[in-house]
Amino acid sequence: MLLYTIKRLLQGIITVWFIATATFFAMHNVPGDPLINDRAMTATTRANLEAKYGLDQPVVTQYVIYLRNLVQGDFGISFTQENREVNDIIREHFPVSAILGILAVMFATVGGVLFGALTAIYRNRLPDYVIMFVVILSISVPSFVIAALSQLSLVSLNNVVGRTVLPVAGWGTIQHMLVPAMVLGLGTMAYLTRLMRSSMLEIISSDFVRTAKSKGVPPARIFARHQLRNAIMPVITVLGPAIAAITTGGFVVELVFAIPGLGRYFVQAVQQLDYTVIMGTTVFYGAFLVFMVIVVDVLYGFIDPRVRME
Repeated sequence: MLLYTIKRLLQGIITVWFIATATFFAMHNVPGDPLINDRAMTATTRANLEAKYGLDQPVVTQYVIYLRNLVQGDFGISFTQENREVNDIIREHFPVSAILGILAVMFATVGGVLFGALTAIYRNRLPDYVIMFVVILSISVPSFVIAALSQLSLVSLNNVVGRTVLPVAGWGTIQHMLVPAMVLGLGTMAYLTRLMRSSMLEIISSDFVRTAKSKGVPPARIFARHQLRNAIMPVITVLGPAIAAITTGGFVVELVFAIPGLGRYFVQAVQQLDYTVIMGTTVFYGAFLVFMVIVVDVLYGFIDPRVRME
């Protein structure tokens, strides 16, 4: 197990290096000057930035400087936000995205497991049809459409009640978090529902479940001890990447609901051609995703004793 963990860590480091390299060269192929923006920049400031990042040097030299700073944990200074380091942007705004992501993951996991189990138990009956219709709808409709419709629904609800039941936008209280978290986790919940349904249907028809029924084991115990416990394993397998994807994929939701998360700053950096913020947040997101995948891979061997990673 130790050898497998070391191997996965090395693979993760190589993956992060590849992400950083691809991001660097992709950004340097984008037309435009990263030091030209709507804010006036003095010649001295421009010269200092060029010297720090080697922008007046060949691309290979810039790449070496970039990797050296990256190894030291220095993502650089924003080109558009005065005297603000990318590390500070990540440190201040990623917790907001993380809180939103955790709530969305909780919603997606509980809903996916519950609805997936119900569709398997009531296969080809009304609950199955209704839930699968909602699942297909959630997968098909883009998140920005769902976010906009959710805001319109909140406006209508608040107008009917005559007071603010749930805020339409903003951040700060649990009321601000509920609807954005549900919108963000809806697609993942739909995917987990389908995965749980397939796994549950396979477990329901397995030999050990039929044996338990023939022994007179109560249905509730069969469901909790045998069906649910075994059917949930595929869900746990994809939960790590799902957590990372939700936490790092809330760009649209954060913009629509005016949430000051890291995704919002990433979108602004793309619009303003802020190279350091784009590269820093991309590498950070990529490293976070790789880390979550490794954690799930390693823990899977402890969760399921039948699995031997070696």
